Amino acid sequence: MVTNVNINKFSLEDFEDKWGEDKRKDLIFLARTAEAAERYDDMCLCMRKVVLRCGEKQEAMSIDERNLLSVAYKNVIGARRASWRTLNAECQDEKNHGLIEKYKTQVESELKSICDDVLELLEKTLIKDTVIEDIKQKAKDADSKAESSSKPDHEGEAQVFYLKMAGDYYRYLAEAVNSPDNNEEKSADYYKKAFELSQSVLEPTHPIRLGLALNYSVCFYEILKDKKKACQLAKDAFDEAISKLDKLEESDYKDSTLIMQLLRDNLTLWTSTDTTDAGDNQEVAEDVQQGD
Repeated sequence: MVTNVNINKFSLEDFEDKWGEDKRKDLIFLARTAEAAERYDDMCLCMRKVVLRCGEKQEAMSIDERNLLSVAYKNVIGARRASWRTLNAECQDEKNHGLIEKYKTQVESELKSICDDVLELLEKTLIKDTVIEDIKQKAKDADSKAESSSKPDHEGEAQVFYLKMAGDYYRYLAEAVNSPDNNEEKSADYYKKAFELSQSVLEPTHPIRLGLALNYSVCFYEILKDKKKACQLAKDAFDEAISKLDKLEESDYKDSTLIMQLLRDNLTLWTSTDTTDAGDNQEVAEDVQQGD
């Protein structure tokens, strides 16, 4: 009978003699391999290293790299959120309440550790306040001169992506972890910053802007308990995207139309005649993973 199992944890240090000349490229390859093997914790370690290397060298992450970062952490946190919701429902079992509550506390600790990890990367390395202010000023200057540009603002798009991601992970903390850290306010603040910036640099049909509107509205509905603002935000985002469908890039069609459907699904749920019961028993839709 097996009485002790020694599990060796994944470590990037074990690859020191295997890196090629371009370690960043090798890390991305390893992250993709981990994704294919569905080892998302390992994928997170790879992408964390990529973020830190980019920070050290003052280099921007590519669209592909930031999508891999999002997918890695979304899968890891998604498993814990699903576990927490199950345990939270099971807490109604009075007979085993103590055991389940203890188990839930352990899952909450894991969830908090993951959120803290990704938020540190975002706040210390990826989100750049000075860059955001420069982008907003350029947008204002262009508006005052009645100028318009068809060129995509990659830098602005990236900052919207990171601000939204920070809003997401503070929201995950707010929904599951009792804390004096004002996670609700921090989530709403990051979503607000991302939303304001997105209006300057992204088309209403852009999947990142639509995904942001979707998750921001969920924050209003589930965390801030403001159903009116949640519905208005979701409706405005959907209507504006519909009116600009002619500007939808072919490459974004699948992601954008899917998120628009999710916005409409949430609106249907939130505005149904038995909305109180529906909200208690049905899970609202959130943004799809970028890069899937």
